[in-house]
Amino acid sequence: MTSRVLIIEDEPDIRKTIDYNLSKESFKVFQAGSIAEGEKSISDNSPDVIILDLMLPDGSGLTLCRDIKSDDKTKHIPVILLTAKADEVDRVIGFELGADDYVTKPFSVRELILRVKAILKRGVSETTKGDEEEFIFGELKLNLDAHQIFIGNNEISFTALEFRLLKHLIDRRGRVQSRDQLLEEVWGYSAEVTTRTVDTHIKRLREKLGSTGEYIQTIRGVGYRFSKTPH
Repeated sequence: MTSRVLIIEDEPDIRKTIDYNLSKESFKVFQAGSIAEGEKSISDNSPDVIILDLMLPDGSGLTLCRDIKSDDKTKHIPVILLTAKADEVDRVIGFELGADDYVTKPFSVRELILRVKAILKRGVSETTKGDEEEFIFGELKLNLDAHQIFIGNNEISFTALEFRLLKHLIDRRGRVQSRDQLLEEVWGYSAEVTTRTVDTHIKRLREKLGSTGEYIQTIRGVGYRFSKTPH
């Protein structure tokens, strides 16, 4: 089945370039130049992936991202933010709202396509995986079926990608995971994709985990490791 990609971007030349290259890769592509057009296309075309610019003529792409991820009908759709802003604050806000990745302008179209393919492949593999019901590690508890995380008796709010990253680290606890390994195994990216998204997500995980964030250890020059024991 042909995957559908919606590009929400107000610059026609950028839309045309992305459309042309995605179409060459056999994607069905839809275009929108504003939030209003994007919302209509989401409703009409049910895209499998959305490439969303942050700066749109009728509002912020972050607002649309939040709306997409808070609606039960659309929250499953992966969102890649396309932005001229490289500021970490914008990336963190986007991830907090549920965005799956971001690409900073100017960007490589080939890399953007690789990211789209990786996100789609990741979605397929996740639907075929089964999980045990619960994992407990000190004060940290994961309910894997319900995708819930608790510190003691308090439930913590996490994005789907943050949950996947944490579970991956826990599954390999005691073993160092390089950034390239994490990009490949959690994000599904090949070595051709370059991004600082791993560090951004690790930072957010630690902040949300509070005192249990120390379970995620930085191995300088190598990557990250989850503690073998909760002590």
